[in-house]
Amino acid sequence: MLEKMKSIVRNKLGLRFNNSFSNATRVLLSFIGFLVIISLAVTAVGFSMRKTLTVKIDGKSKQIVTYRSNEKEALENNNILVGPKDKVQPSLDTNIRDGDKIAIKRAVNVNIAVDGKVLKIKSAEKNIQDMLKAEHITLSKIDKIKPAKNSLLKKEMKICIIRVNSQIVKNNEEVGFATEVITDNTMGNDEKQIIQQGQAGQKEVSTKIVYEDGVQVSNNIVSENLIKQPVKQIVKIGTLGVLKPDRGGRVLYEKSIDVVATAYTNDFGFGITASGSRVRRDTNGYSSIAVDPRVIPLGSKLYIPGYGYGVAEDTGGAIKGNRLDLFFSSEKDCYNWGVRNIKVYILKN
Repeated sequence: MLEKMKSIVRNKLGLRFNNSFSNATRVLLSFIGFLVIISLAVTAVGFSMRKTLTVKIDGKSKQIVTYRSNEKEALENNNILVGPKDKVQPSLDTNIRDGDKIAIKRAVNVNIAVDGKVLKIKSAEKNIQDMLKAEHITLSKIDKIKPAKNSLLKKEMKICIIRVNSQIVKNNEEVGFATEVITDNTMGNDEKQIIQQGQAGQKEVSTKIVYEDGVQVSNNIVSENLIKQPVKQIVKIGTLGVLKPDRGGRVLYEKSIDVVATAYTNDFGFGITASGSRVRRDTNGYSSIAVDPRVIPLGSKLYIPGYGYGVAEDTGGAIKGNRLDLFFSSEKDCYNWGVRNIKVYILKN
């Protein structure tokens, strides 16, 4: 190698080492040749260590030149500093070669409101989900986060995490009983009789209560389990109308009819009814009444306001439709009654 360098020097200087030079001259020329050789060697080594790199920082590219073999040293030598949260590809401890490409993503400041406090952190992750994972911030399946986890990370981004939890609360509640009503046509409609006493049942109710950051936001029933069957109550009520006359007492009737009521007496030669009984006026019992049997069947018992109780046991040629003829003991009583439009009540036989 040295001989080759000497040959190069000789050619460059156009010298010939021969006996025509003195020893001193020969030494001087040899020293100069040595210096030229060293210079050429250093230049060759320098060219072999020189590297041109492409560095992309947050999407913007530039080229740098370095003589370092370590990526970190090469960047620092070109005043490119990498923060502890910045992301570098390849890693800083990589040995570099000429033409290599380096990508740097700068960390940005983000604010995270979580668990009652605000965390200020720097991150160079791509999105919120990756940032949370890198920062060891865990979310349950029901926790809420705004913006969404797949949102790209931005400078000074505000992120809110709402902790959601729930619990199931079980309580026993009363189950009301149903009431069955049956009718009785022997009782007044103001009467009621309990045949079977109702009893409340019991059920277990499971309620899901949801909390967001410790504050209750919903309360929903998720299941009901019947523990005790309720017993229905059976009530009997009457169907008959109830009339309370002025003179006191209580009259039960099946229905009422509006009629024209006239009066007759035995003074006109009447004595035996169409039913075969003798006409009568009994103020404490039932008096004889003439009716149209197509409207009020013979044998029906009635209550006539102002007259009293009567029984349909007579008929008359002029008694057609909603008309009644009431028997009185005297002609005077007939005149006092006259003709009246009244409501009469057909009683339960």
